[in-house]
Amino acid sequence: QVQLVESGGGLVQAGGSLRLSCAASGGTFSSYTMGWFRQAPGKGREFVARSTRFTGSPYYADSVKGRFTISRDNSKKSLYLQMNSLKPEDTAVYYCAARLRGTGEYDYWGQGTQVTVSS
Repeated sequence: QVQLVESGGGLVQAGGSLRLSCAASGGTFSSYTMGWFRQAPGKGREFVARSTRFTGSPYYADSVKGRFTISRDNSKKSLYLQMNSLKPEDTAVYYCAARLRGTGEYDYWGQGTQVTVSS
């Protein structure tokens, strides 16, 4: 069983920055593909970024490419999302998730952290 806890959300003005963290417990963190997702009010959950297992290779949604950076520290069992040049449309609850296999659905989810970007 893997537990995920996000932190670092908050209120920021457009153009500002935030850094989200996701602390994992249980399992072998380095063997998980880790992802960030978000869900805005009235919308479905949206993929933001992922860090592949073992190599940590990043992949981003087009909407955040060049502004967000995903990283991980396997020794700390932690995942991060540095968000720069934030826009009001980035407002959402952000979730981290863990996938035990190379592809497919994510197996474990955190409770989410709210990010609000004011214009």
